[in-house]
Amino acid sequence: MKPPRFRRLAILGLGLLGGSVARAARRAGIVETLVASGRRRAPLEKALADGVVDEVSDVPGAVRGADLVVLGTPVGCMERVASDAAPHLCEGALVTDVGSVKGMLAETLSGVMPPGVHYVPAHPMAGSHHKGVVNARENLFDGACCVITPLASSDRVAVARVADFWRALGAHVVERDPAGHDAEVAWVSHAPHVLAFAFAHALGQAPAGAGELAGSGFRDFTRIAHSDAGLWSEILNANRKALAAPLEAFSRSLQELARAVEAGDADAQERFLSSAHQALAKVAVEVPEPGRGGGGKDARSGGENPEILAGPKRPADPRSVEND
Repeated sequence: MKPPRFRRLAILGLGLLGGSVARAARRAGIVETLVASGRRRAPLEKALADGVVDEVSDVPGAVRGADLVVLGTPVGCMERVASDAAPHLCEGALVTDVGSVKGMLAETLSGVMPPGVHYVPAHPMAGSHHKGVVNARENLFDGACCVITPLASSDRVAVARVADFWRALGAHVVERDPAGHDAEVAWVSHAPHVLAFAFAHALGQAPAGAGELAGSGFRDFTRIAHSDAGLWSEILNANRKALAAPLEAFSRSLQELARAVEAGDADAQERFLSSAHQALAKVAVEVPEPGRGGGGKDARSGGENPEILAGPKRPADPRSVEND
């Protein structure tokens, strides 16, 4: 498949994900001019000096003449930024985004787009608890899942072009409806973050010397609790309805296991753990960490954007770290 080409790609929000989009698009050779906009001038100027982008501008200047726009801001800012951009978008332009909650964005952002502009929601399932364009990587999306969530009314040619764009950045593209996306990521990304944050919060009651004994299991489980608090509060609030089911299910499971432990019922504990293994095997897809060739402390932790491992199973890599 011939990769799509765009004359002008405007990235609104040049953080880790926006910067990685720029680097990956540059590597793929699919964009003639890369332009970015953001809240803070210093990171933009640094990205310009480093060749991550070709131009920096305010939102109207960035999108003027752009045939592709990527919204790279946190989800809570996207409607405002899209509204600022809308009057300056050219007819036929494509707009996509990196937001991790799609239900509230799909309808809202579609509603602010002018006639002839096509918004195709997307969620690349890659990120890190490290923030900012200084941590952007051209291979961040390699092998990662990118979920696109078009509406029933979406132009299918536009949907195909946006899907091809994300594939050109290295992602494996799957399609969901917005509500289905939110329900699935609630289980495999948002709820795990809730549990990691809750456990980390409870560590305030741990014995003073416990940290000296922590090993790789502790680090693996708590790694995503290092993710940005403000950003994740926004994500959890935006997807609170879909989160209810996995959190209620987890509460029941935890209570069941706690009763077996408190009773000293080893048989019940073993049955529970075996059942957990079986449930995990039905859902989990072990993949090599994109762009890294294996696991590690930075393995796609979903700081700016959480992950979902969706689509067909790939060969397991014993070095990979199951996450998010």
